[in-house]
Amino acid sequence: MKKIAIYGQSYTISAEKEIQILITALKTHDVIIAFEEEFYNLLIENKSLNKKYPTFSHFNDLSDSFDFMFTVGGDGTILRAVTYVRNLNIPILGINTGRLGFLATVQKDEIEKAIQLLLKKEYYIQERSLLEVETNPRAKEFSEINFALNEVTIARRNTTSMIGIKTYLNDEYLTNYWADGLIIATPTGSTGYSLSCNGPVILPNSKSLVITPIAPHNLNARPMVIPDDTAIQLEVSAREKDFLISLDSRITTASQETKVYIKKADFTIKSVILKNQSYLKTLRGKLLWGEDTRNEPMQ
Repeated sequence: MKKIAIYGQSYTISAEKEIQILITALKTHDVIIAFEEEFYNLLIENKSLNKKYPTFSHFNDLSDSFDFMFTVGGDGTILRAVTYVRNLNIPILGINTGRLGFLATVQKDEIEKAIQLLLKKEYYIQERSLLEVETNPRAKEFSEINFALNEVTIARRNTTSMIGIKTYLNDEYLTNYWADGLIIATPTGSTGYSLSCNGPVILPNSKSLVITPIAPHNLNARPMVIPDDTAIQLEVSAREKDFLISLDSRITTASQETKVYIKKADFTIKSVILKNQSYLKTLRGKLLWGEDTRNEPMQ
């Protein structure tokens, strides 16, 4: 481990201690550190750094010479970090100063231990698939960053009326969902918005996607798991002339004439799983599974 990129979505006093622990631990091992520019400026303003560091502000400022990217925040911070990493194959390790932490799995009191495990190479890389979106006519907002790690969502705009979403899988008509919207989620995103709409949990290494309607008018419209090599086409009809398309937290407006094409992206995001971590352990903890003592394993 020689070169580390650090990204934080925002700065809070509550995270100052963790940032100092991270910097001190990395400097101890002579690691080259580069900060995302806006995050760096916030740290300077709050006098949290006592020396200058190199910065990056765009995907083009990074390269595969970086060994890892550390994120400081929650899962949303990682989703935004992905827009910098893209297809550079830089593994991401999230330090959780947020709330839920399905992706940001290093807790505040585990920073030094996490770095030690990295130095000892006691970790493995878990590849996470992404979705790629194209629209016709083309949405300029997604011209450069047209991918999502969690989900692609179609939703109504400025109306309380539901929308119709004609859905085609590999050019074959599936159904017309009458709902508030439709979520196409990756395995990573299955524990996000899709889960709150009664979608299933899918393990990260599953080669699947899930289609989850949002508040469907037809009660028999259920989430559907499909192979991740499926080409999806969506056509929207609504009382309003426009609808919303969101890729993770990035959102744009599209007209009813817009067709949306979704497929698995041709690159993956590398997530660092430390030796002392487990996705199933995280799942149990975050979803409070097994809180009933009757579910405790027998001693």
